[in-house]
Amino acid sequence: MKKHSYTDIFVIGFALFSMFFGAGNVVFPPFLGMSAGKDWVVGLVCYYIADIGLALLAMLSMFKKGGVHSILSPAGRLPSTILMCSTVLCIGPMLAIPRTAAMTFETSIEPLFPSVKGVVFSIVFFLLVFLCSVKESAVVDIVGKIMTPLLLIGLLVLIFKGAAAPLGEINQIPHAENVAGDGIKAGYQTMDVLATLVFGGLILKSAHEKGYTDEKEKSSIAIKAGLVAGLILLIIYTGLTHLGATVSSKYDLSIGRSSLMLAIVEGLMGQRGTVLYALVVALACITTAIGLVSSCSEYFANLLKGRLSYKSLVLLICLFSAIVSNVGLDMLISIAAPVLDVVYPPILVLIALSFLPNQKRGVYFAATLCAVIMSSITAISVYGNIPMPFLKLLPFDHLGFNWLIPSAIAAIAGYFLSFKQEKAAFDKF
Repeated sequence: MKKHSYTDIFVIGFALFSMFFGAGNVVFPPFLGMSAGKDWVVGLVCYYIADIGLALLAMLSMFKKGGVHSILSPAGRLPSTILMCSTVLCIGPMLAIPRTAAMTFETSIEPLFPSVKGVVFSIVFFLLVFLCSVKESAVVDIVGKIMTPLLLIGLLVLIFKGAAAPLGEINQIPHAENVAGDGIKAGYQTMDVLATLVFGGLILKSAHEKGYTDEKEKSSIAIKAGLVAGLILLIIYTGLTHLGATVSSKYDLSIGRSSLMLAIVEGLMGQRGTVLYALVVALACITTAIGLVSSCSEYFANLLKGRLSYKSLVLLICLFSAIVSNVGLDMLISIAAPVLDVVYPPILVLIALSFLPNQKRGVYFAATLCAVIMSSITAISVYGNIPMPFLKLLPFDHLGFNWLIPSAIAAIAGYFLSFKQEKAAFDKF
């Protein structure tokens, strides 16, 4: 077994940070801080747990089980396939990929070139993404390695300047009605847990390439790298949330997320800072989009077993994403909210069950099904404005975890109902 190198730990940790921290993550903490006001620490803690805490938990689960398939498959072939497709679609053409273009336009193009139309920009953006995704290019790797450190350095400068000379007073009355709940939902919006399921294997592969061939050693160094990435993200998120809190007396919930971040940057660094920030975010969004398009196309090409080629899928995903991106960043975030509220609970249930000793198939199936039902009912109630008073009676409802206790009860029921003659029925799914 190879002895752990601090250099390897920090290199892998930085790569993990890059995976978790997309350019889109920049806009969530400041808006959370602005809406929370004096309660910004509460919002930050809930956001961090729902984002990085759950993402690291998902990674530990993957290391323990040996991959995402081993986490999802106990629920059954059909449910696990549906969940994985839903995951890939969320971090792909339905939500995350269009969001990269929308953020680039609103942050980097519209403020500097107001005459450029969103439709024209989306065509150019995804044409570039298509060309880079179809033909592998070393330029993408170089830009990614350069732009991520630049983005990190730029944010740290912004954070320290904002701490030394705050833009305003922290509002003593929060704009948000439920700061903790908003923090958790903002953590969901980053989609880092879903991204971990798709990209987490890359971290183990990186450890293997550095000479850590033993499974325990690979898991150990990956965990240490995860703690490094988690610490860096904690520093960044704390600073960004505080920046938002310092302008909570100037702005309210009517301001857009990208507009708020631009206002903070311009207030602290002037027009030059806005230009630099726009450039860095644009390049970071492009590299993120290329990585997501490539990964999603590869997944569906394998799932369809060659019925559609990788290049055809790249083209279709780029075309679909270009159309969806024109609805705007805030609208995409609004659309994502109910989808993620339904997708996350069953994923989290299976991640939690992966840490238990091997259970009967009925445990996984019953708990997952219950999580889907409860999260769907909640989404219909919240986003469809259909009152369902019984939901308020469930534990942790104010945090968005009303599915937790019912799913645990369903898992226990599934354990007692999973007799040998019934196990065959579960195996058909």
